[in-house]
Amino acid sequence: MKNKAVLEAADVKRIVAAAEAEALKHQWAVTIAVVDDGGHLLALQRLDGAAPVSAHIAPAKANTAALGRRESKVYEDVINQGRTSFLSAPTIAGMLEGGVPILQDGQCIGAVGVSGVKSSEDVQIARAGIAAL
Repeated sequence: MKNKAVLEAADVKRIVAAAEAEALKHQWAVTIAVVDDGGHLLALQRLDGAAPVSAHIAPAKANTAALGRRESKVYEDVINQGRTSFLSAPTIAGMLEGGVPILQDGQCIGAVGVSGVKSSEDVQIARAGIAAL
């Protein structure tokens, strides 16, 4: 049997705080979501001025990154390259850039999803949060 790290409440708080700091540094109004390895929501922070829909998109991106064990951009690229049938994949709704898995010792232990600015900036915020670990 293998052992695997898990996100604890203190880890989630550090991720959200660092991601929020990155967003505020650039004056980006976003929503930040953190999920566990099963895609279950652990934290959601909608910053002042963030569009209401971002509170749905950020968790979907995080969920997709956690369940797929890869950045959500991979799925966006597949679809953009013409494989539109992938849009029918079950339980995967956040197939947009901005979901980043949290990897520890080669295992996915969760993910961060961000929505509200350019997709590359969403990723920048998510990675800043993960770097706090």
